[in-house]
Amino acid sequence: MQEYDTLAAVDLGSNSFHLQVVRVVDGQIYELDSIKETVRLGAGLEADKRLSEAAQDTALACLNRFGERLRGFAPEAVRAVGTNALRVARNTKSFLSRAEKVLGFPIEIIAGREEARLIYVGVAHSLPVSPKHRLVVDIGGGSTECIIGSGLDPIHTESLYMGCVSHTQRYFPDGKISASRMQKAELAARAELQTITSEFAETGWQEAFGSSGTARTVGEMIVQGGFGERAITPHGIAGLRAALIDAGNWRDLSMPGLPADRVPVIAGGFAILAAVVEELNIKRMSLSAYALRHGVLFDLIGRAQHHDMREITVRQFLRRYQVDLAQAARVEAVSHALFETLAPGLPDPRREHALQLLAWAARLHEIGISISYSGYHKHSAYIVQNADMPGFSRADQASLALLLLAHRGSLNKLRALVANEDDWGLILALRLAVLLNRRRTNRAAPPVTLSREDGKFRLAVDQAWLAQHPLSEAALDNEVDQWKAIGLKFRIDPTG
Repeated sequence: MQEYDTLAAVDLGSNSFHLQVVRVVDGQIYELDSIKETVRLGAGLEADKRLSEAAQDTALACLNRFGERLRGFAPEAVRAVGTNALRVARNTKSFLSRAEKVLGFPIEIIAGREEARLIYVGVAHSLPVSPKHRLVVDIGGGSTECIIGSGLDPIHTESLYMGCVSHTQRYFPDGKISASRMQKAELAARAELQTITSEFAETGWQEAFGSSGTARTVGEMIVQGGFGERAITPHGIAGLRAALIDAGNWRDLSMPGLPADRVPVIAGGFAILAAVVEELNIKRMSLSAYALRHGVLFDLIGRAQHHDMREITVRQFLRRYQVDLAQAARVEAVSHALFETLAPGLPDPRREHALQLLAWAARLHEIGISISYSGYHKHSAYIVQNADMPGFSRADQASLALLLLAHRGSLNKLRALVANEDDWGLILALRLAVLLNRRRTNRAAPPVTLSREDGKFRLAVDQAWLAQHPLSEAALDNEVDQWKAIGLKFRIDPTG
């Protein structure tokens, strides 16, 4: 990936959308522009978990403005990520097709633990280098991320399904704040936290940090309200809790340090933060100005500097599932060569991404053998589809899983799964690479050329080689039948 002097990150949160534009100098970022809009996408989730039209319209209007600011940016210099509201919405796919058009860039929906990882990366880059274990807590609109890490590396990443928007809607729907409601909201949050308490306590930490709007707002309210210093402590939480209950209703809330856009979500956000302090026994939580969008930017920088988290994840999978590395390398080399001749005209960003996906699929295609050889391609696809894969978006995991499922066996199962016609070329390149390396030896692959014209695939193979390899010739003939069965044309042309 090419290095760029200017990068941008877009965070489509459940409460707010953020656009961050930075200049990159020696691996560090310097802010050039920052735009935040309170969209409350999470509040637009209806009872059937579909985003309302009104919420979508508000979000699209915001992204249209972001798109104007990003006009002229290279595709590789911008990364947009969606979080909890878009993870759970049933109509995310249709919304994204509209959202990407107005923004002008693809939008990745990231898993909860990937969100947690990126938050930690962002916060860690804002702190002095230290060997200490650090706890980072980020209360978003629809989820709360808790991470323990050391240096720039997360150790435990967890995402809990509660956030300032959803918690306020559930426990303070009419605006009323009472002692009993606050207690109920805090106890519910503590119950969620108890799923991680033991593991986090066992690992331990020496410093705690809160990131994003809820933590920073509560910290400011504690200071300006005279409840404590510029940090979150049990004493400060107790003082602010009493003040919120005395106020009686968040709809009429006017307190020092509380910005207007935070008023509708402060009750739920405070309850979660108070539960975090109590359940995790935090004595002092400092505040960080860095958050998810900063982690996204540092991740982009890492990709350009060949420190791509996705590559690290793939290497970890190769070790974990004891993959035959020599065979994976053979399949990768042949599939890469086949696809290069098949799609020379693809524009650079799409071509680079396609080759990257193909390389990862070639390396990972046999991980399912660790479960069972029978139907191992299905096991491989299931693992990749459902595992935590740091650095990967949900869309990338789905694309990888499709390639792994497709690399052997019947093609009939794929007809309804392949949405992009370009994917057929990737599938064929991978299938042929596996087929041509069936002997699992380092003998040179046969001279072959894969092409596509008018929607028809053609594999040119040396005729003498076919005559000397009847088993491979039979397998190639079977491959022709497989493609014919799903209505796609693929033929073998002997040459020489």
